[in-house]
Amino acid sequence: MSTTAELLKGAAELFPDEVVTSAHVRHFELPAGAGRFALITLDNGFDHTKPTTFGPQSLANLNLAIDQVEKEAAEGAIVGVGITGKPFIFAVGADLKGVELLKRHEDALAIGKGGHDVFKRLSALAVPTFAYYNGAAMGGGVEVGLHCTYRTVSKALPAFSLPEVFLGLVPGWGGCAILPNLIGADKAVSVIIENSLNQNRQLKGKQVFELGIADAIFEGADFLEQSLIWTASVLNGTVTVERPEIDRGEGWDQAVAKGRFIADSKVHGAAPAAYRALDIIEASKDGDLQKGFDAEDQALADLIMGGELRSGIYAFNLVQKRAKRPAGAPDKSLARPVTKVGVVGAGLMASQLALLFLRRLEVPVVLTDIDQERVDKGVGYVHAEIEKLLGKGRINQDKANRLKGLVSGVLDKAEGFADADFIIEAVFEEMSVKQKVFAEVEAVAPAHAILATNTSSLSVSEMASKLQHPERVVGFHFFNPVAILPLLEIVRGEKTDDASLATAFGVAKKLKKTAVLTKDAPAFVVNRILTRFMGEIQNVIDEGTPVETAEKAIEPLGLPMSPLVLLELVGPAIGLHVSETLNKAFPDRFTVSPNLAAVVKAGKRGFYVYDSGKPELDPEVAALLKQGDVVLTEEQVRDRVLDAVAQEIGLMLEEGVVAEAQDIDLCLITGAGWPFHLGGITPYLDREGVSERVNGKRFLPQGVASVPA
Repeated sequence: MSTTAELLKGAAELFPDEVVTSAHVRHFELPAGAGRFALITLDNGFDHTKPTTFGPQSLANLNLAIDQVEKEAAEGAIVGVGITGKPFIFAVGADLKGVELLKRHEDALAIGKGGHDVFKRLSALAVPTFAYYNGAAMGGGVEVGLHCTYRTVSKALPAFSLPEVFLGLVPGWGGCAILPNLIGADKAVSVIIENSLNQNRQLKGKQVFELGIADAIFEGADFLEQSLIWTASVLNGTVTVERPEIDRGEGWDQAVAKGRFIADSKVHGAAPAAYRALDIIEASKDGDLQKGFDAEDQALADLIMGGELRSGIYAFNLVQKRAKRPAGAPDKSLARPVTKVGVVGAGLMASQLALLFLRRLEVPVVLTDIDQERVDKGVGYVHAEIEKLLGKGRINQDKANRLKGLVSGVLDKAEGFADADFIIEAVFEEMSVKQKVFAEVEAVAPAHAILATNTSSLSVSEMASKLQHPERVVGFHFFNPVAILPLLEIVRGEKTDDASLATAFGVAKKLKKTAVLTKDAPAFVVNRILTRFMGEIQNVIDEGTPVETAEKAIEPLGLPMSPLVLLELVGPAIGLHVSETLNKAFPDRFTVSPNLAAVVKAGKRGFYVYDSGKPELDPEVAALLKQGDVVLTEEQVRDRVLDAVAQEIGLMLEEGVVAEAQDIDLCLITGAGWPFHLGGITPYLDREGVSERVNGKRFLPQGVASVPA
């Protein structure tokens, strides 16, 4: 049987580039004569911008520190042991770069076992142990603290979570077994399953305390000092920590059932991690922690060797790293400053854009439209949204007054835009309308001003073709709702110059958006893929497959919503318009559904009614549908849809619409809410064999979003 040290040594050899965390031990006398205390500090030697993680060598270092304090505790030389982190960071869990390198199930098993073997020793010491959550704590960082006898948390702690299920793992170093036994299964399911599947929602220090994960909470300024005073009181017996009785009966079973319902509604059985975590929570009901730890080891190893986790890490890296360095973006030194923004249009989309520019850039923003009533409505919308932020305490009264003072509306473009540096149009999606607007704007705007279009599918080059200076026109396509979806497709027209493009990327960064550079091709990236995807669903319905079968066929992908619910969100009229645009460009692959046209003509907002609380086919829509007699099975529908999507992505990459397949995935994750566990779309198509079936090759090399060969 390998010792923990041998296990970790073997794992460290597989991961030579680990950023190693040290575990320093120092000693001091606790206040109030409570005795000599050992404090372990986790620190990787970098500042807070490089958070502390646990790779194999880091775990080995913690193991050595525990060797030392274990000996001191057994000899009676210390009364307790604490563990804390460097400034602003406690620890953020396993080093995922190491996980990506693993090729064998037994190596993955060693990672789970190694973490358990080290962390477990904290609860087995001859003296009480204390975790002081001083800063960000995630995954293994949370779990090392769960193995301690007591925990304190800083009020200033900004982020605390068990994000493993979000990535395609389970909390595998004690989280699934210990947390429900500490705070009850219901709260544990919220932290492990619900928060993870809600875009990795984080807890703040106050919530960590209220949930009962921490036994005490202190201000950030003197957090460690206060924690040590509290520690002395616990050891002296002047403070007694009382924890609630855990419901190990029906309450536990109901919590697990709630977790399964949440998982079903989010991933529809398409990703295994949430279900594996729930199995372990279920098995930990009797309080046998070792049984839970063994199940965690097994689940961790199985999931590390599965495609979903690799896709999850790939998606995480896209959003965290690639998004920050957009492929093909010009040198940022070419960007011009933006000190005033003009918005053409004052409808809902234009008003949302005005609000975003105002909040992020904090520069004057001026809206124009065709009549005063519309202008007033647009400015009124922005004011009302600022009032909501004030009401929620997100901004103070001074800031609210300042922001309101920066937004204005005028009818005369010359008056509004004469000194604007960046002017964006959000008017009706019709080429002639947009060309007219740009001609009017060019006549009054300064020579350096960027002219941006929020078009979702029209040609940016054609829009700029009649201008004196087409080089300053750039596509700047947002996704609805603007405040929530991070993606911004930045479109380079045929004549767009580097300075205009660099300015657009600079503005995108200030807006805190994920900018992806795309070629000026019909419907750019997201709308082109979604229209092909939706078009194929629509085709099988038109040919005769029941609506319900067509919708259910897509469930195994675990998408956030079904295709026809998505169509409702986008709006059938917009969906029809984009399909018409693409049909003109690529008539052999993009159809215009007569049934969708009939639904739009009838003024219907979608295919469903929600009278019973869940979607049911609207009888009026059902009466409009004219279907053929070709009925496909769910599997046949799924194959057809995925084949169409794989073909379209292959063609887009050939055309150079984006630099690489990674950009397609980044667009779908950030612009269409495509799930992390799919890694966007291309890893899923590779994993299911669709890419090779359709295009004769994978989109991504083996080992990228998949287990290395």
